[in-house]
Amino acid sequence: MVLITTLVGYYMASRNGLRPLLLLHTILGTALVAGGASGLNQYFERDLDARMHRTRNRPLPAGRLFPNEALFFSMIISVVGVADLMFFVNVLTGVLGLMTLAAYIFVYTPLKTRTALCTLIGAFPGATPPVMGWTAAGGDIDAVALSLFAILFLWQMPHFFAIAWMCTEDYARGGFSVHVSGQSTGRQIIFFCCALIPISVLPTMLGLTGMLYLLGAILLGFVYLGYGFAVALFRSNAHAYRLLWVSILYLPALLALMMLDKV
Repeated sequence: MVLITTLVGYYMASRNGLRPLLLLHTILGTALVAGGASGLNQYFERDLDARMHRTRNRPLPAGRLFPNEALFFSMIISVVGVADLMFFVNVLTGVLGLMTLAAYIFVYTPLKTRTALCTLIGAFPGATPPVMGWTAAGGDIDAVALSLFAILFLWQMPHFFAIAWMCTEDYARGGFSVHVSGQSTGRQIIFFCCALIPISVLPTMLGLTGMLYLLGAILLGFVYLGYGFAVALFRSNAHAYRLLWVSILYLPALLALMMLDKV
C-alpha cells in the first residue's frame, strides 16, 4: 500500500509523461526505506511481539533470524533507500524519506508502549508516501500534495482502530497502549470517517480531478462511514472486521478513481 500511494502521488504530479527511470528510482527507494522501517520496528519490538498471538511467528520472535542480522540488514536497506532517493530522484524526496523513517522508528515505535496517541502520531509518517511520489515527479509541497497527505492520514485512523478493536487483548498482552474496543473508540471512528468525506473531495476542489472522482469519493466516504457507525453501535469484533475490510477496499478504489479522472 505504501508503494501504491507513492505511485499515485507520482502519477498525479506528472505533467509530461511518467519518465520510467525516475519512477523506478522513486519506487525502489521508497520500498527500501519502508522495508527498513518495518525491519527496524520488528527489531525493537521483538520481545513484545513474542507475547502476542498475531506477531509471535514473525522471524525474530520465532527465532528464524538473529537480532543482529535483522538490525544490520534493516539499517543497510534504509541507508541505500534514502541515498537512492537523494541522488537519483531529488533532495526533497530523500529528506522526506529520511524524516518518515526517523519519525516511524524514533517517535512512533517508542510511543506504542506509552500512549494511545501513538496511532494518531504514527499516521503522520504513514501518510507521507503520496507526498514523496508527488515531490519525486517535480511537484512542490503545495495544497494538492497536502490534500493527498490528509486523505491518507484520515483513512488510516478507522483502519487501525478496527485492528486495535479486534486485537485489544492481544495488544494488552504485548504491553502496547492502543485504543481499546469500546464507546470512545467508536466515537473516534465516526469522527475520522466524517472528516474524511470533505477532505477526500479536495482534489476536485483544487482542480486535480473531475466530477467522476468527486461523486465516487462522496459515495465511498459514506460507505466507509456506514460501516464505522455499525462498529460504534453494535460494538462487536465482527463489525470491526467488516470495517477493516471496507477500509482495505476503500483506499485502492478512491485512488483508482483519482488516477482515472485526473484533469
